Amino acid sequence: MNAVEPRIATQDEKTVGLSITHESAALHVSGSASYIDDLLEMQGTLHAAFGLSTCAHGRILSMDLDAVRQAPGVVSVLTARDIPGLNDCGPIIKDDPILADGLVQFYGQPMFIVLAESHDAARRAARLAKVEYEALPAMLTTAEAIAAESWVLPPVDMHKGDAEAALAAAPQRLKGKAHHGGQEHFYLEGQIAYALPRDQDTMHLHSSTQHPTEMQHAVAHMLHWHSHQISVECRRMGGGFGGKESQSAQIACAAALGVWKTGRPVKMRLDRDDDMTLTGKRHDFDFEWEVGFDNEGRILGLRVQMASRCGFSADLSGPVNDRALCHIDNCYYLDAVAVKSLRCKTHTVSNTAFRGFGGPQGMFAIEYILDDIARHLGRDALDIRRLNLYGDSAGDERVMTPYGAKVEDNVAPAMIEELAASSDYAARRAAITAFNASSPVIKRGLALTPLKFGISFNATLYNQAGAVVHVYADGTVLVTHGGTEMGQGLYTKIRQIVAHELGLSPATVRLSSTDTSRVPNTSATAASSGADLNGKAAQAAAIKIKQRLTDLFAKHHGVPADSVVFANDCVQSGSASMPFAELVIEAYRSRIQLWDSGFYSTPKIHWNKETLQGKPFFYYAYGASCAEVAVDTLTGESKVLRVDILHDVGKSLNPAIDIGQIEGGFIQGMGWLTTEELWFRPAGAQQGRNMTHAPSTYKIPAASDCPPVMNVKLFDNANVEDTIHKSKAVGEPPLMLAFSVFFALRDACSAARGSTAPLQAPATAEAILRAITEDATA
Repeated sequence: MNAVEPRIATQDEKTVGLSITHESAALHVSGSASYIDDLLEMQGTLHAAFGLSTCAHGRILSMDLDAVRQAPGVVSVLTARDIPGLNDCGPIIKDDPILADGLVQFYGQPMFIVLAESHDAARRAARLAKVEYEALPAMLTTAEAIAAESWVLPPVDMHKGDAEAALAAAPQRLKGKAHHGGQEHFYLEGQIAYALPRDQDTMHLHSSTQHPTEMQHAVAHMLHWHSHQISVECRRMGGGFGGKESQSAQIACAAALGVWKTGRPVKMRLDRDDDMTLTGKRHDFDFEWEVGFDNEGRILGLRVQMASRCGFSADLSGPVNDRALCHIDNCYYLDAVAVKSLRCKTHTVSNTAFRGFGGPQGMFAIEYILDDIARHLGRDALDIRRLNLYGDSAGDERVMTPYGAKVEDNVAPAMIEELAASSDYAARRAAITAFNASSPVIKRGLALTPLKFGISFNATLYNQAGAVVHVYADGTVLVTHGGTEMGQGLYTKIRQIVAHELGLSPATVRLSSTDTSRVPNTSATAASSGADLNGKAAQAAAIKIKQRLTDLFAKHHGVPADSVVFANDCVQSGSASMPFAELVIEAYRSRIQLWDSGFYSTPKIHWNKETLQGKPFFYYAYGASCAEVAVDTLTGESKVLRVDILHDVGKSLNPAIDIGQIEGGFIQGMGWLTTEELWFRPAGAQQGRNMTHAPSTYKIPAASDCPPVMNVKLFDNANVEDTIHKSKAVGEPPLMLAFSVFFALRDACSAARGSTAPLQAPATAEAILRAITEDATA
């Protein structure tokens, strides 16, 4: 299969599959895109700030807020006692208080809300509280939680075949451990909400959220209101990455509580330090495994324990860990496997959704295991990966996943071979081996890793979406749907889909903000399903309108309805033709409905959360990445020299946007695995405090970290399933392409060490030096 290069659309072409400019691109580059903090503030707006705990785990003995109340500009101070309904914002299990009530469970937990006349006044006043705690023992690590059997949710086991028997019979066996860290979302726009009072005990809430309906529910439960009293709106976010799926609820609830208490508009915008302190991260995982394999390197049996640090509450840890279980296989067939998933409760901030949602964590384990097998056997890791791939031919028995679904669209083998050839993997491997033999200080490494990522929510009920399309009498179109725009191009793709269906130029179609009063019961824009779900719903609405216009045109011109074509802003059949706008005004005069709703639910999927069996994913997205790195063995400094990526997006809706997502996802994944290190103070007066709470101490990749050579191509491959125009999701899968960087670094470290390097993630300079020099058995 050949790579697909993006084409720039011309006005007379249909829009789907072409590189239409992002609908907000001009606004972004000019600085005129409107975010929540840019909205004009209503007269009387108050600003809110949290008062945060300075204890990782303890009982609140007293909370003296007199100085807070008397501070300049302060109007009111709210505590848990002021909440009229449910003091909880947990998305699934109600174990996550909006404001701590008698007990704090992590350093930085919100205890009260200050409402003041300015943002600065609220933040300054919040620091004047005098709080006394009875300190309780704090567990900060998964090891401590495992020893205490401290769980936010009970442990879960997933089995396929008889792993113990397979291990016992295997010619070769290895044991190992691995760790990867968490990750801060570091969205450019921080958490923010702006709540406005309305008549008759109603409220309109602007929230930077990936899940407006969940914000609506959380506020309703807190105020003991009904959903129809609250509308939640989001036009665009300055990034989300999963951090604004459930975690935005606490901020939304705080602003809404202020409105309910004072009757005035309330804005809450978190300072970056506070945002990084009190919002959850990607779950870090610790792995232990034993693997049995044959003399060629084929896995015969596998036992894995994966322990995730969930923090003090469940949040989304259940589905995150379930998805990690469902991605322990990545692209590889496992005939006999037993996996235990431990969901550890610690006295740290509650971890949450992050791009990949557990998938990267599960894949990390199997890739590490395969890398260990290769080094044990003295083989190239790519050869071992190839050997263990799922089958890709009809009748192949190696297609059943550990969770009971068949892999029926496997293009990973073909992608690996194409990328190995285009990246010149074999020749570069030989060249790097020769280079390392003659270079005592600088060592190079190379790795090619594949990915298979399931697309759909594990929770089947969320795989649904609605949309509304309005055609106005002048022939212009307005679309609204349940998905949220966080820079990923969802609105642009929906615009293309509707324009394509009605035969219009994109300029004719506009997207309105996502609003629960326009489209109800929305699902989160997550699980890479935004375009899949909302695109199909918008298309369904457009098709209904198009059919009415088709019937009118056919009747008016005396032509068969099935001969009518919508294209180039016109409607035609043979020699009969008229501008779309003229047909629309004719329809209006004929009292024909020019708006409609559309709905879509993903077919074929089902999931039993008790047995962890079913078909949780509609299809898989695939990718492959080859990375070359250099490591300075004296300092631990590393550099990514070249990256080659081949990624499967099916029939791309917009190649330029998809390539942008691939590049961005890769760099974000690279940051997670190399430089982004979270550190909580382990002991002392500030035990449990997140010390990496600002850009000065938490290092995301910079422009200088981007590979100087980065070749990205789209794999030519239509989705086998009936997705929107046979496309595939692109939001999350590219992040896992960055495994190639980590394992290339491990390759370089092993060359320096002369044996298998016990490198862990993130592979910071310190971690690289440890991997090169320390005793692997220590």
